[in-house]
Amino acid sequence: MSAELTAHAMNQTHASGLQLRSRVTSNGDLELSLASVPTPPPAANEIVVRIEAAPINPSDLGLLLAGADLVHIKQSGTRNDPVVTGRVPDALLKGLRGRFDISMPVGNEGAGVVVAAGPSAAAQALLGKTVAALGGAMYSQYRCLALEQCLVLPDGSTPAEGASAFVNPLTALGMLETLRAEGHTALVHTAAASNLGQMLNRVCIQAQVPLLNIVRSTEQAAVLRAQGAVHVCDSNSPTFFQDLVDGLTATGATLAFDAIGGGKLAGQILSAMEVSLGKKSSQPYSRYGTTQHKQVYVYGGLGQGPIEINRNVGMSWGVGGWLVMNFLQKIGPAATLKLKQRVAAELKTTFASRYAGELSLQEALQPAAIAIYGKAATGHKYLINPNKGLGGGESAP
Repeated sequence: MSAELTAHAMNQTHASGLQLRSRVTSNGDLELSLASVPTPPPAANEIVVRIEAAPINPSDLGLLLAGADLVHIKQSGTRNDPVVTGRVPDALLKGLRGRFDISMPVGNEGAGVVVAAGPSAAAQALLGKTVAALGGAMYSQYRCLALEQCLVLPDGSTPAEGASAFVNPLTALGMLETLRAEGHTALVHTAAASNLGQMLNRVCIQAQVPLLNIVRSTEQAAVLRAQGAVHVCDSNSPTFFQDLVDGLTATGATLAFDAIGGGKLAGQILSAMEVSLGKKSSQPYSRYGTTQHKQVYVYGGLGQGPIEINRNVGMSWGVGGWLVMNFLQKIGPAATLKLKQRVAAELKTTFASRYAGELSLQEALQPAAIAIYGKAATGHKYLINPNKGLGGGESAP
């Protein structure tokens, strides 16, 4: 059988599949549902992947839940075809107008087995391989993807092990590359006990880059210290600000990556940096503060309020947004490929992820499950397996 006929025959088995969709109406209602969508035949350099693991990242929750009130969500429909509805607070609707009444697929990344391939030799070589992919709409049973969107996982790797091979690992490596490009020597990271935070801790230890980890409990601090973290601050400690100053003085960090965004934390980091730099400075007092630039990049939105910054940070500072997709576009395909190759080589060590559980598409639309994963709590990341309970290769209903 020719390569073209092989691809055609395999793709017929997976002609359609279920996909999780999120819709916000112009009236401010959130609707989550499952839709049966066709699987496009793969073009020459494309493959069809049966998705078996896709993480629920905080970045996914923004699109999935749109900030809806999780206390009053309701479920209707049937067990196999559930529909979840909720209400988006009025204060958030203005920023969502661009998606009103549009049914949107969800899921930035995931992993699975290649079940069909286009006629090119490169595509055909991946048949039966386990790959990770960054392509959106990953809460789907089947995804047709370009080869450049995928990463072939090492032999023996499971889809669950490769599900988070893109967003968190490339974010951690991107933070380190940003530090180097901008001339900093140490990092600060918030929400640091997360899967991403633990990866960044391992990456910085390997690179011998001092890292100040900010966590929200003594238990989270213990997790990081057990993994070799030297500098850890608990933001809920009554001595947090002084601990922050001490940690910054010890590390010399002038660059922070903030997963929280809203609230006081970014401002507290800048203030503590200014205090730490002032203690070290041999320059005479200036009402404009120290001259060394201090930078906080907001890369997450766990806090929904405005960013609060007191004017005790001098005049050499900045707060800006940072997104891994933009970073990868900036460094280009060749540099990105090198980072991806490192992730593949260290998938089960440096870039290993842990999950609290696995959900089918239907289970992901249970209010009780949404109440848990919707909190994006550290240590409670879940995987969605769109083919859970259906058997390998079984076509969607």
